[in-house]
Amino acid sequence: MRTPRPVPAVVALVVLAAAAGVSVWRPWEGAAGATAGSSGISVSRSQCGQGWTDPRTGRQVLTVHNTGDASAEVDVVEVDSQQVYGEVEGLGPNTSAQLEVQLGAGKFAIRCLIEDTDAITGPTVTVSGDGQGGPAVVPVTKNDILPLVKKYEAGVARGVADLVTKTDKLRADVDAGNLGAARTDWLAAHLAYNSLGAAYDAFGDFAGKIDGSDAGFHPLEKGLWHNGSAAALKPIADQLAVDVHGLQKDLPNEQVDPNDLGLRAHEIMENALQFELTGENDQGSGTSLNTALANLNGTANVLAVLDPVLKPRYADLPQVQKWETRVRTLLTAHQNTPVDKLDHTTRQQLNGAVGELLEKLAPVAAICDVRRTG
Repeated sequence: MRTPRPVPAVVALVVLAAAAGVSVWRPWEGAAGATAGSSGISVSRSQCGQGWTDPRTGRQVLTVHNTGDASAEVDVVEVDSQQVYGEVEGLGPNTSAQLEVQLGAGKFAIRCLIEDTDAITGPTVTVSGDGQGGPAVVPVTKNDILPLVKKYEAGVARGVADLVTKTDKLRADVDAGNLGAARTDWLAAHLAYNSLGAAYDAFGDFAGKIDGSDAGFHPLEKGLWHNGSAAALKPIADQLAVDVHGLQKDLPNEQVDPNDLGLRAHEIMENALQFELTGENDQGSGTSLNTALANLNGTANVLAVLDPVLKPRYADLPQVQKWETRVRTLLTAHQNTPVDKLDHTTRQQLNGAVGELLEKLAPVAAICDVRRTG
């Protein structure tokens, strides 16, 4: 499992349509079918939401302009329900962005979330007409997500304890020169690590030490499957065990970022598609598909924890579960098969199923993004 690449700053993104199972519009792709709305809505501490002069129903593009001196996030919210209909993130000072929304009749407002400032809600505008409103999401708050994070962290602690036990067994095999048993126990320990899922970004330097390309599991794998001697492999296995024990000792000092749960649900399988289903990470064991299955288990654990916030907010959650099952069936059927030994049809089926799962997982991060509402 590799640490995911940094997520680029998002200038403007409408994700709420995806949450309802329809297409996502992004400003760099154009806004087909949307009409121009108000073009000068202010975002600042003193003028939040000023300038929304043409409220109407239907699909439309609003232009928001940060007239303040700090970066801001901008939400379009329904006043009574507090549902979010669209958002712009990372709007810098003296910067404008387009924000697409689809509004029905009702009362709406602009919410300005400015750095180092409590959330500010602008004046209420009344929208009237016959146009149908688009999808929206009830904001996830810290109070919603923190108990789930604690539950997840407790599961991670149990998983790390299991990892310690399996890594100690692996080290004992290598120390005793029993490399046949070490190959079996390497896989068990490696899968234990790769099932930890969304926690790995909280592991700090230990992630690279335990499962980096040139440290921990991977050089040990290379030696075990390419006739490395017990004497040569002993210091690698010993250091791996030291680092795994170090991770367990350090774990109480580490925390899973609440926003990482939703984000990693997608990135775990994205990494599996990039590194495991291509065989790039394989150092000779031929167990990349086993690792991908462990990654899928990590994703499933994340989704199970997030279920209380996802179920009432994400209409396509059953499709996530459908494609998770499909991917699991394929990976289970081909465990212990090296990727380069798969026939063309099976590789297409695997890549296609994981691709569909990733598409359905894409909105999870935005839906579970912790939002300030007051």
